[in-house]
Amino acid sequence: MSCETQMTGPNRRMKNESYEVIGQDRSSRWLLTCDHACNRVPDWINGGDLGICAEDMQRHIAYDVGAAGVNRALADRLNAPAVLSRFSRLVIDPNRGEDDPTLLMRLYDGTIIPANRNADQDDLELRLNRLYRPYHAAYAALAAAREDKVICAIHSFTPQLRGRPPRPWQIGILHSHLDTRLAEMAIARLRQEDNLCVGDNEPYNGHLPGDAIDRHALLAGRPNILIEIRNDLIADEAGQTEWAQKLAPILTEVLEASGL
Repeated sequence: MSCETQMTGPNRRMKNESYEVIGQDRSSRWLLTCDHACNRVPDWINGGDLGICAEDMQRHIAYDVGAAGVNRALADRLNAPAVLSRFSRLVIDPNRGEDDPTLLMRLYDGTIIPANRNADQDDLELRLNRLYRPYHAAYAALAAAREDKVICAIHSFTPQLRGRPPRPWQIGILHSHLDTRLAEMAIARLRQEDNLCVGDNEPYNGHLPGDAIDRHALLAGRPNILIEIRNDLIADEAGQTEWAQKLAPILTEVLEASGL
């Protein structure tokens, strides 16, 4: 697997077909992660085409719109390393356990995924070995770089699923009942902001056994927070920068106040 390296020092970027790492040598306790950063389909999978239209590949079903830009901007402001996936979740979902039936989706939000419909165990193993497992190996190495590492996962959600009511939250903080330490404090702090509708385990439940936070934070006892931002608010660079500027001091304040 080829690897491209850009820059030197604390802002160094490393990129291969599975993941991108930014600022590996940065000193912060924080590790910023983005499991659904990209809608890329490698050319060795059906010629780089899952068989769905270009419009669907730009939707939330293929990746978390805007999340990568927030991740990078927030990592810069926290002087933190970051790891981002470089493949669509429709290829294989890095935020699922290896035994999860939704690891390789054949139908998502009303869209059939033709290239996945007849995928067999060999196809799954190839995607695991070339994409999923290298991403998690890079994630694990960054998380283990300091004993006191704190994980912040950045995701985004759509304002409305097909056939469902609109979602009112601008931001949601997801958490597991196994560790609410940072999440509850962050929710309380964000609710002090004017005109901000904050979801507590909304629009999703915050714990899925085998997901990335479970694997890299909960099982290791690492403090963690998972942030979901409504994707119409971060669809462009201006929105991504605005949210990174808003979140960086709040996360710094919450971590310091937590005593963790």
